[in-house]
Amino acid sequence: MPYEATLPVFTADDAAAEINARFAPKDACGVIAHALTARGRIALVSSFGAESVVLLHMAAAVDRAVPVLFVETGMLFAETLSYQRRVAERLGLSNVRIVRPDPVQLLTRDTDGLLHQSDTDACCTLRKVEPLANALLPYDGWISGRKRIHGGQRIELELAEAEGERLKLNPLAHWSGTEIAAYMEAHDLPRHPLTAKGYGSIGCAPCTRAARPGEAPRAGRWPGQDKTECGIHFIDGKAVRP
Repeated sequence: MPYEATLPVFTADDAAAEINARFAPKDACGVIAHALTARGRIALVSSFGAESVVLLHMAAAVDRAVPVLFVETGMLFAETLSYQRRVAERLGLSNVRIVRPDPVQLLTRDTDGLLHQSDTDACCTLRKVEPLANALLPYDGWISGRKRIHGGQRIELELAEAEGERLKLNPLAHWSGTEIAAYMEAHDLPRHPLTAKGYGSIGCAPCTRAARPGEAPRAGRWPGQDKTECGIHFIDGKAVRP
């Protein structure tokens, strides 16, 4: 019987372990360059929020045609929508893909647009989790803007992790707020207009307020509720709460 060579099969866990071992914690540019040139089909998921422009700038330096998935829930601030267009034009991003909720599902499950008032989890699932899960189907991995400084379940983030069979990258996981601000200043990057009004983290308009002095950046998300994540970050392929 002739000998047949068996090529190694690299899983998302293998890829994550390699990246975490290979790159220094603060080497966000290196992680992004590696992901976009050597890890198959990779998308950058961006909220075009308070700090999003840093990752977008790093990715654009590697490939301006990188797929950028922007989830437009239908409830975002007008400032976010205008900022998204401004940043994409400034950075020359040519492949921004607007991800929207299924209109049939909206009519079925949120007929009056008030679901967020009675069940924020269900609203997030309908308007963010499900649309993004569908948009990510063609990709081998994705880049997220999560950071340890956000607290909660994010305090132990690594540069890379496995999300089922998909690779997930968190290039800014170890960056401080000071380092992020310094990068934006050094590259003269445009700021989201709501940051000047105290918004440290920016989601949908009905469920976001400005952070108060001394509060964590994400304190203004879902105020008054025991909720810190929308659910787009998965464990074993399922949307979860911390």
